Amino acid sequence: MSPEPGAGSMIRRLRRCLSPASIAVVGGREVERVVFQCRKMGFGGDIQVVNPRRAELGGLPCVPDIDALREVPDAAFVAIPAEPSIEAMERLSRMGAGGAVCYASGFREVGAADRHQRLLAAAGDMPVIGPNCYGFINAVNGAVLWPDQHGMGRCDSGVAIFSASGNVSINMTMQQRGLPLALMVSIGNQANVGAEELLQAVLEDDRITAVGLLIEGLRDLPKFVEVAGQAVEADKPVVALKLGRSAAGAHIAMSHTATLAGESGLYDALFRRLGVAQVPDLEAFLESLKLLSVCGTLRGNRIASMSCSGGEASMVADLSESLDISFPPLDAQHRAAVAATLNEYVNVDNPLDYHTFIWGDSAAMEATFLAMMRGGYDLTLLVLDFPATNRCDATEWEEAARAFARAVGNSGYPGAVVVSMGENVTGEIIRELAGHGIPVLMGIPQALGAVEAASRAGRIRFPLPRLPSVVHGGGVAVEAMNPETCSEAHAKGLLAESGFRVPRGSLAGSVDDAVALAGEIGFPVVMKIAGDGVAHKSEHGGVRTGIGDPAAAREAAQALLAVSERILVEEMVQGSVAELILGVARDPQFGDYFMIGIGGTLVELLADSAILLPPLSDPDVREALSSLKFAPLLEGYRGGRPADTDAVIDSVMALEGFVNAHCGHLLEVDINPLIVHPRGGGTTVADALIIFGQPVNQ
Repeated sequence: MSPEPGAGSMIRRLRRCLSPASIAVVGGREVERVVFQCRKMGFGGDIQVVNPRRAELGGLPCVPDIDALREVPDAAFVAIPAEPSIEAMERLSRMGAGGAVCYASGFREVGAADRHQRLLAAAGDMPVIGPNCYGFINAVNGAVLWPDQHGMGRCDSGVAIFSASGNVSINMTMQQRGLPLALMVSIGNQANVGAEELLQAVLEDDRITAVGLLIEGLRDLPKFVEVAGQAVEADKPVVALKLGRSAAGAHIAMSHTATLAGESGLYDALFRRLGVAQVPDLEAFLESLKLLSVCGTLRGNRIASMSCSGGEASMVADLSESLDISFPPLDAQHRAAVAATLNEYVNVDNPLDYHTFIWGDSAAMEATFLAMMRGGYDLTLLVLDFPATNRCDATEWEEAARAFARAVGNSGYPGAVVVSMGENVTGEIIRELAGHGIPVLMGIPQALGAVEAASRAGRIRFPLPRLPSVVHGGGVAVEAMNPETCSEAHAKGLLAESGFRVPRGSLAGSVDDAVALAGEIGFPVVMKIAGDGVAHKSEHGGVRTGIGDPAAAREAAQALLAVSERILVEEMVQGSVAELILGVARDPQFGDYFMIGIGGTLVELLADSAILLPPLSDPDVREALSSLKFAPLLEGYRGGRPADTDAVIDSVMALEGFVNAHCGHLLEVDINPLIVHPRGGGTTVADALIIFGQPVNQ
């Protein structure tokens, strides 16, 4: 047997592996299960079995080794111990196999880095799914390289899910919520195939309607950014559920697959920039994929909701309050059109409680639904729980659903049915509505979260903003640098050179000099201990504010000079609307990133901040500011003076310029507080910390 000529690029081989026409299985008990599952799913391709100790396995003849295979397989499932798996990968790669699943554990997740590297070397450019994974299930062509039970059935199209957890993968295949699931891949340790490569492999497959990523972390951020941009271009929605968001979860993720979980806030920022819909839990993950698979991304966040219950309408309104979706009120003409289809006792609003006056009248319900949908909403929801068919007659509920389906078809706008409890709908109804392009979303909170995810995914800007060079591998790793902390005076001097406004002030080494400086600057003044490497001065009693006369200046200077050789004397910044914190730090994966939030001494306690990834833009910063809980304060809360938000944005952009000017040597910047003055008054840096880094070997 000769190797397949021109085996092609890894992504081309991965596509071949994921949709195989021929399979080879290597091993014993697990292999027998794979053969059984392939037959049960109706896989029509060739299956070859490698087992040196058995004449037949699963009713198929065995060959003693991989070199004895009669043809080159598109995909192989290798379920033998770790060391023999490495040799098997080398032989499969050499013969030109499309790709292989490595089922064995005992690689990087247990600290066996050398074994992991030998696996990579053996595989070469052949894609390896795993190691330490279940494999994959392709419900479109029936290939099941998966040694366990699953709940998937054959389908023509649906979503692809790439999961870092094998057991959660199994659980998701068992879902009975009407999610069309076409491809499930357990990614394991991601030897040379991670979520990035898998996403790229399915982008051109029209049978894949949306992609779900259940991940602990990403192997290759630049690659993911590139592929996520391609997904936007291909109109292939992506939903992500990031595991390891807590400290405990990140530790488990690291010990599980040796994947760097990363700072969850950075992943949040990255996914927002790339139009990846991030969700908090498994139910929201599946519901978001369902909505995106059936309806696609939404054009905006203008939503309508209808139900025949005031309680359901109120629940929708209450649960959507904290989400980035809106239920705009009807204008006079639209309200009249809807009211004309209803009883005069109905208060026409959005969400709409259409009462029960039209219940059981299919034509009347269709007229109301259609009139409501003609408001041009991005999505219309019908909250409709069905009765138990073993005890009740569900005919009227089914007619309501069919009336809604007709209204969706006639309006040209998308719609979804929402059941408040997942058990209150049958598979028959789910399948019938799916045939009309209407998903059934389960749980009102989960449905609204899915709507928010689909709306955000649909509003992504394109072309995508480029990421900075540090994300692409530039700069020096943090751990390879010796930190050097600037004094506050030096830090402010550097920021002033970049366009920041800083208070007038100077250093003093004696009490008399400090009192004289205070007089020259003009009272009131602030005095602080000074020196390189001094941070968090207020925690050490090193700051005195509101010094209003020479006597107070002398007393403050004497106290501070008793603990510091020099002190910084500055004008006291006044006229503040708000105090912000602007920060820059460097992450081993993401490179430099920015943070903006509520500042002052309570910054850690309040924890109200947003993370931004460069390059920055005016809309990015405005969106970050508006996302903060204290944003109303900047807008003039309860009759207060509005802040100079334009100046805040200018300050953030100036900070980005400062970072770019010191690229490769800057480790951290902490401007806290940045005093924000009333509109037109600008901003002032009241305190600043800058840490540079020098390479260890210098």
